[in-house]
Amino acid sequence: MKLITFTNKGIYCPMGKFYVDPWKPVDLAVITHGHADHARWGMKKYLCHHFTKPILYQRISPDIECQSVEYGEIINMNGVKVSFHPAGHIIGSAQIKLEYKGYIAVISGDYKVQYDGLSTPFELVRCNEFVTESTFGLPIYNWLEVPDLNNKLQNWVLKNIENNKTSVFIGYSLGKAQRIMKAIEGLGKLNVHYSIGKLNKAFEEVGIVLPDYHIPDFKESLKPLHKEIVILPPALFESNMIKKIPDAAIAICSGWMQIRGAKRWRSADAGFPMSDHADWKGLLQTVKATEAELVHVTHGQTEVFSKYLNELGIQSDVVETLYGNDDDDIDTNNDTQKEITTNDESL
Repeated sequence: MKLITFTNKGIYCPMGKFYVDPWKPVDLAVITHGHADHARWGMKKYLCHHFTKPILYQRISPDIECQSVEYGEIINMNGVKVSFHPAGHIIGSAQIKLEYKGYIAVISGDYKVQYDGLSTPFELVRCNEFVTESTFGLPIYNWLEVPDLNNKLQNWVLKNIENNKTSVFIGYSLGKAQRIMKAIEGLGKLNVHYSIGKLNKAFEEVGIVLPDYHIPDFKESLKPLHKEIVILPPALFESNMIKKIPDAAIAICSGWMQIRGAKRWRSADAGFPMSDHADWKGLLQTVKATEAELVHVTHGQTEVFSKYLNELGIQSDVVETLYGNDDDDIDTNNDTQKEITTNDESL
């Protein structure tokens, strides 16, 4: 029995006649979450979680045909039972469970087992076949507990205030920026780039309360931002605009900051290992707990992670996909950085 196959368009369910996170136009796309590498333009119809729907309208078009469902709701698609289960990655992120005659396959998309205070907590789904990411599939990547990480961000802001500095955080517009906002709430006036403000509306539309924020005109004088807090997307790091922010202390929020020597970010003043992906322990914990007989490893440290699973006695293979060009990949791929810089969604 083959519930899923891997094609040049994306992950396909032949029985259900739909794709999960396809990267080429198809008739029906089941979407795990709203990041641009998993939710692309050109599909005839989209199916996603309720919280992802406003994100797709913002990032793709308000004119797309899009149906949304709740977590755990079952949809019968040509005899295949399809349901969405929390992935903990960003708001609305879901693992897609496919069930046919008792056989279960789960496509996890991107996931995080830590609870970040914004996303619906990760839910384990036991299955026969599991598709996992491996963005941080190396033992060196082990995240701090969220309260401990937030405390580090807060202390950094307070230190900057004492030193008459403007705290500038670099974080992806969808997911990371909102986590930063919540972490430093109450420490000063929050100023965000318009791309972040645009996606904040998607959070607010589904009832998630964010701290008060201001969207300044970055084309005007930035002197009024002195000693305040600014949050910007990665595409603006080392831009002429950021250089105009008075007395700026710059911090990168990315999983790659676990290795502070990540050379692209050496000119930053601080680096915080904040990620919306599972770390090494989270990946292993999840794969083992699914009790899957077959694990497909996609995007990230695929060869290393798949080899390790096989050594543990868990049958695993590597699957090539076009996923991975989101926030936590910009540090390692020049082509991705160019894409982010030229793509209006990330400005």
